Order: sequence, then C-alpha cells, then structure tokens
Amino acid sequence: QVQLRESGGGLVQPGGSLRLACAAPGRIFSINVLAWYRQVPGKQRELVASIIGYGTTNYIDSVKGRFTISRDNAKNVGYLEMSSLKSEDTAVYYCYARGLEYGSDQPEDYWGQGTQVTVSS
Repeated sequence: QVQLRESGGGLVQPGGSLRLACAAPGRIFSINVLAWYRQVPGKQRELVASIIGYGTTNYIDSVKGRFTISRDNAKNVGYLEMSSLKSEDTAVYYCYARGLEYGSDQPEDYWGQGTQVTVSS
C-alpha cells in the first residue's frame, strides 16, 4: 500500500506562516495532479489548492494571495506555503496526488494521513 506523507503542521499565531510538505514515495511518479485539502470537524473536506500537470495552479478564494502550492519533481515532494494565517485556516490538511505507480499504467488516487494546522493566539 502506497501513501503520501504530510509534514510541517503545528501551532502558529495569527499572521504567522507555515510550510507543509507532502512526500510521495519513489514508486509514485508521473503525478498529474497535486492538491491540498483541509477539513475541520463537522464540515466537508474542501480543496484548498492544486497543481494540474506541471503548471496550472488553482486556489480557493479565501487563500488567494496567502497560500502558494508548488512541487519539487526531483525530490518527489509537494509544498503548501501558508502566510498571513488566520484562525479560520485551522484544520487538518491533507495531501492528494493522482499519478502512476511504478509497474502500472493506470493512474490512481493517493492520500496522506493529514497534518494538523492550528492558528491561535
């Protein structure tokens, strides 16, 4: 079973910054979609940011200008740079990728287990 691994979450004050990382095992390659989702208790998991292919990025309105999604293909790692954090950004953040696993010609969906981000003074 192949999974993604998030890191970088933690407690930060409002206005602060965090960088989340999403590490994909080497067996996963040719990632076509990299995305970050977040979820709070009692609410639906929402898409925060995504990279389609190698260039097109998308963000929900609430994080535009504050969050930046990127990927380092050489390291097989994705990132979510978060700045000017607000209390409403508090959530468990999940990494998602759609790509190929070595030995397969069928793209699959991969998820991490999530990392907690808490924005509080």
